[in-house]
Amino acid sequence: MAVPIAILDCDLLLHGRGHKTLDRFDLDSVSDDFLLTHFGFPRHFILYLVELLRESLSRRTQRSRAISPEVQVLAALGFYTSGSFQTSMGDTIGISQASMSRCVSHVTKALVEKAPQFITFHRALSSREQSFQEFQRRAGFPGVLGVLDCVQVPIKAPNSEDFTYVNKNCFHSVACQLVCDARGLLLSAETQWPGGLEETVILERSAVYKQLKDIEEGWLLGDCRYPLRKWLMTPVEHPESPAEFQYNLSHATTHEIVDRTFRAIQTRFRCLDGTNGWLQYSPEKSSSILLACCVLHNASLQSGLDAWTLERTEPLEQPRSLEQRPENRDRQAEELRQRLILKHFSRAQEQ
Repeated sequence: MAVPIAILDCDLLLHGRGHKTLDRFDLDSVSDDFLLTHFGFPRHFILYLVELLRESLSRRTQRSRAISPEVQVLAALGFYTSGSFQTSMGDTIGISQASMSRCVSHVTKALVEKAPQFITFHRALSSREQSFQEFQRRAGFPGVLGVLDCVQVPIKAPNSEDFTYVNKNCFHSVACQLVCDARGLLLSAETQWPGGLEETVILERSAVYKQLKDIEEGWLLGDCRYPLRKWLMTPVEHPESPAEFQYNLSHATTHEIVDRTFRAIQTRFRCLDGTNGWLQYSPEKSSSILLACCVLHNASLQSGLDAWTLERTEPLEQPRSLEQRPENRDRQAEELRQRLILKHFSRAQEQ
């Protein structure tokens, strides 16, 4: 049984049972440029993360040889931002590849536990009014609470051969429904969906749907894959008047914020973009890694980092329009959208 033990705990064989900590990497001994290059974040944010997660990470390792919270955080950031368990990364911080994997698991769980603290859809009147103002300054679209999108993150094929994870582009993925504000801060990130589900099905099963379907004021903006609802404004499918064209232009410019936000997340967290191989985990663990990256995105933005500093330039794939059946049309939503166009975008044409 020596071989399995060696595989599971390489550090034990390397350092012996008397080696109680793995603090061989000293944060103070390296430059800020080194930390940015290898771990994707500046020193002050890494130190903030260590303190934020210290209790949880210490609790998870108290029954075994303790890898310090600092090393665990660096190992996870190294994986999230590079997308691989390269031996060189483990060499950098002084742990084995097997320990790297355990650290990623521990940090991912700790970050997922923090998700409600960092990803929250505020419904307070003051927050709503601030959202309206920030979005309207972007492109003149009034009443916007957030912008909605559903994105795909590639994963390995599940062992169960579950075809619900095969998306419309014929690869396995988990789907993530995102809502963000005008600054790129995520208000909602639901990452647990099989990639083969339609966007409308995900929306109807989501927490956001339950939260907003009865809202009295304001709306999300969604692209043409979504149905028009009183709380979800979509583009006019066949615009005819100048006001309808202006509405669509303002809608597209505003909705682009969520596309830019996800491009920036994929660029910072290369484990999500597929360039170094798809996530080699179960759908459940892949979803947790995706949510952990969303938490890190919000935490870094709230710490003063720019949401779109690392944004890729290429746009995401253009969505196909939803073919709505007559019985699924929302007449009240259509009337609301038409009043919105006449009130806000006809006037813009006259000025």
